[in-house]
Amino acid sequence: MKIAVEGCSHGALDAIYQHLRDLEARHNYVVDVLLMCGDFQAIRNHRDMQCMAVPQKYRQLGDFHKYYTGERTAPVLTIVIGGNHEASNYMSELYHGGWLAPNIYFLGHAGCIQVNGIRIAGASGIFKSNDFSLGLYERLPYDHGSMRSIYHIREYNVRRLSLLSSPDIFLSHDWPQHIEQHGDTHGLLRRKPFFRQDVQTGNLGSPPLMGLLQTLKPKWWFSAHLHVRFQAIVQHENAGTRSTSPSTTSLPRNPDEIAIADDDFDAAEPQNLPTEVLHMQATPQNPDEITLDEEEDEVVQPPPVAHRPQPSVTNFLALDKCLPKREFMEVIDVPTTSDGSATPRQRCTPKLTFDPEWLAITRAFHPFFSIRRRQADYPDETTARAKVAEEMEWVKSNVHDNEASSSDTSLPGIRSILECQTFVQSAPGPGSEGAQKNQQPPWYTNPQTVAFCDMLDIQNMIDFSSDNRP
Repeated sequence: MKIAVEGCSHGALDAIYQHLRDLEARHNYVVDVLLMCGDFQAIRNHRDMQCMAVPQKYRQLGDFHKYYTGERTAPVLTIVIGGNHEASNYMSELYHGGWLAPNIYFLGHAGCIQVNGIRIAGASGIFKSNDFSLGLYERLPYDHGSMRSIYHIREYNVRRLSLLSSPDIFLSHDWPQHIEQHGDTHGLLRRKPFFRQDVQTGNLGSPPLMGLLQTLKPKWWFSAHLHVRFQAIVQHENAGTRSTSPSTTSLPRNPDEIAIADDDFDAAEPQNLPTEVLHMQATPQNPDEITLDEEEDEVVQPPPVAHRPQPSVTNFLALDKCLPKREFMEVIDVPTTSDGSATPRQRCTPKLTFDPEWLAITRAFHPFFSIRRRQADYPDETTARAKVAEEMEWVKSNVHDNEASSSDTSLPGIRSILECQTFVQSAPGPGSEGAQKNQQPPWYTNPQTVAFCDMLDIQNMIDFSSDNRP
């Protein structure tokens, strides 16, 4: 199965899909799935734009609304995570994941799904130590602080992801801390010399994400955020050991980007798969990128996670954002036993299913999900894993397609996502905002989140309708 990966999209869906078509025509292949690594900007209307943490001059409607309203349709199954420049109100509606638009699926604040049996996990947002241990307390209307804290990754989600067995692919917006030490560091610094101090002090990247990379050991790890293409190969240690890299980190200051007290656009640059090691080409500095001073913050060591024997190598690739003459897309081949492709030139119809293990983790950790600032204490790892094993039995017994084919009967716990969640416009498209165009919208409880919680027989904690204010 051919999978395309894209870095930061910044709302440029039309250009991204056109570039994908150009690649397909040029190389005579067909891509089956597109993965996007954050700063997706799923802006449905002008009021959503008021919930995106960027300076006013960067608040643009972008292309997404056309796919949301049905004016256009995504030509390929698209799976996305969130970054630090999003309409966070919409992505919060789909905290557990769901369809942002037809054929465009959001993994949630954290999540894992399967595409033709390939396990794809991801973590949305970026790291900031002050918010890492907090609950999901942010409510509309967001103030200056909560508009930013809402996209800061939480320990709750890192702990949940750490309980996964090895996924095939992991998506993050942030880079894992110290990842530059596993690739051509000198080449990176030639292209981005302003990273030098953070590299020398060990302050480049996210500690919790490196903890997850060392624990999960996925075959592929794709990121964005820093607007430069960078590849690395992480050789994992022998079974029974796991290194940690305690340090403090901050997001790199980038002199060729626009320094803004409140906001920060970051990105990375795409290329061909880590299996095809290419020399990095110098990329012109991009004056339209932005750094948020306030995102530069000391970070803490990730929560403890246990080691399990897994594949010995992780191929890391960071990609750029969608701009002319920038490498922002990569195409890889991933073997699968259930492609469903009729011919090499025919796009397959991928089967998108929930991941049973992730569903079990979601049920096991649901009692610890806090929607207040204070986060309840977590169980120790042994207790957590025992609870996940218990919930896996529940998932196997209770989660299945309504019309399962005979081939699915041996796969308990597997359910098509479309059997549970179908896209619905929870908010209007652009043009109906009227005098409230420049005001934040009310809260919309998304039916897809309701359906997900009903499937797992858990309370829908993502229903903040009672918190709405006129």
